[in-house]
Amino acid sequence: MQGTSTLRLVTAALVAAAAGSGAFAQAPPAYDVIIRHGTVIDGSGAPRYRADVAIAGGSIARVGDLAGAHAVTEIDATGLFVAPGFVNIHSHATPDGLMTAANMLTQGVTTEILNADGAGPIDISEQLTTAAGRGLAVNVGANIGFNSVWAHVVGLDDRRPAPEEVTRMRDLITAGLNAGAWGVSAGLDYKPAYFAQTEDVITVVDAARAARTYFTNHDRVTPESGFSSLAGMAETIAIGARSGITPLITHMKVQGHEQGRADVITGQMRQATERGVYTAADVYPYLAGQTGLVAFTIPGWAQDGGREAMLKRFADPALRTRIVAEAEAAMNARFGGPASVYLPAMKQDLTDVMRELRVPAGEAVVRLLERGSPGIIARFGIEADLVKLLQYPASSVACDCGAGTGEAAHPRAYGTFPRVLGRYVREQQVLTWEDAVRKMTGLPAATVGLVDRGLLAAGMAADVVMFDPVSVIDHATFEAPTLQSEGIRAVVVNGQLALRDGRPTGLRAGQALRRTSHMPTRPMNGRETRAVARRATPADATVMLDVTQRPGARRASGTFRVTDKARGVALAMTEFGQLQSATNWATFTGRARLRPAEPERSVLVILDGDELIVKAGEVSLTVAVRR
Repeated sequence: MQGTSTLRLVTAALVAAAAGSGAFAQAPPAYDVIIRHGTVIDGSGAPRYRADVAIAGGSIARVGDLAGAHAVTEIDATGLFVAPGFVNIHSHATPDGLMTAANMLTQGVTTEILNADGAGPIDISEQLTTAAGRGLAVNVGANIGFNSVWAHVVGLDDRRPAPEEVTRMRDLITAGLNAGAWGVSAGLDYKPAYFAQTEDVITVVDAARAARTYFTNHDRVTPESGFSSLAGMAETIAIGARSGITPLITHMKVQGHEQGRADVITGQMRQATERGVYTAADVYPYLAGQTGLVAFTIPGWAQDGGREAMLKRFADPALRTRIVAEAEAAMNARFGGPASVYLPAMKQDLTDVMRELRVPAGEAVVRLLERGSPGIIARFGIEADLVKLLQYPASSVACDCGAGTGEAAHPRAYGTFPRVLGRYVREQQVLTWEDAVRKMTGLPAATVGLVDRGLLAAGMAADVVMFDPVSVIDHATFEAPTLQSEGIRAVVVNGQLALRDGRPTGLRAGQALRRTSHMPTRPMNGRETRAVARRATPADATVMLDVTQRPGARRASGTFRVTDKARGVALAMTEFGQLQSATNWATFTGRARLRPAEPERSVLVILDGDELIVKAGEVSLTVAVRR
């Protein structure tokens, strides 16, 4: 299906040539890029509006009527929605995939947070440095993985860690965060992290308490709980609450025999938030997941010690009988039985394998695992639950996928974000355009702690997506999982055009993103008035700060001036972006001049307690502004 609008891109030089001696020939362009005539959905959840967007030096310079302005490159976005680039906070991207990221750019994604489900390297600094050195088509950040830390220190066996091992694990968590990790991820349903008791996890993760970050967890579904996904999600909330960091229920789902109970877990999330434990989630828009066959079928005790130990247990007739029975119980409770299990590499359902081998489900699983470690697609839920999870105010959209090199077994790798926009916004109307975009931009950015992405406002990084609301939709299916989505027309990454007319340009404009201690996880609060004010005269500096943003306002307003005599800086704001705030913390972006004769530049301001951090290009100021 063809969209109803076209993307037109011209350069200032071409326009000037066509005009002879027009305005372009007479004066240099003021901006690098102007996106004209689009409808802006800014990521805050506020109503959409018509506006132009100007980009300069990799940042958003202006949002508004730019009829009199010029740029090197001008994009006609008539009929298109213009939004911040989408932020995927649950990424399984591969190093090679990040160099091209075609499957993510064609979904509108510009930023990915790696090391989901507790996996990934322990050395976060090396991971990000290596990724950036190879070239990135999208921006990347990383979590520090609890599973990796646990396996590195405790190993594959089901045992309690010694006190000195707990200290080592806490130190690794702290080191990862200090190296720029955005949060702590875990997959407590995966062995050997599965063997960590709740108290063990809390003791280790508590090392992140001072970081004001999040704990994202693939919830643990155990036989002892009756294979309850609700109990697993409740454990995630409890770990976050007791560790003093935000619980984030990742790829949230209500599984198997608990279908129809989405209200239960969203109710628990609301209650936790009301108690002061802000609780968030991420969701993908499918009713089947992808994992390894061994992960959720073979009981934990049978996997104790790793694969070789498991195979020895398979060879014991008595243990094999027990494993087969428990595998069948797990499949029945979690997926509704073997008919819900598909083996993509074999292009067969598990029931087909059962018929070929003439064995029951559990025995078929064991025989397959004796041959290798196949992956599965497992159906688990119902549409009504999915809709409720998507609608929950603190649930982001994330794909449980990532940048790849072309192969995929699950359609979410190519279709997640367009599927939400096309199916759940345009067709089913269970989300508004504004809220769906918020769940892909401003909300996930706030959830992980990003401060200069996720909103379309002056001073924010120029990650932008342009999509056609009439045609945007996914095409990937479980039978053809790599079919490209439709309707994502153009994507800008750090001010450079990474996708044009639905096709990647090959530019590698992505950056490695590192969190600092001044970037806390926080809820969005766009429905209330935000305000921040300070007046201080620390040594050799003067600070005047009085900034407010009211509900419905598209940008903040007020006064912000900094004079630093030692550096010869006299910063004066020329344009405010949006103000974000949390307890004893606030941030805003905008455009400013550091000296009267200089051109304006983008500015990021963070007020964290009594510290004021100002970043304006190569200039960075930190001043104390005690009340």
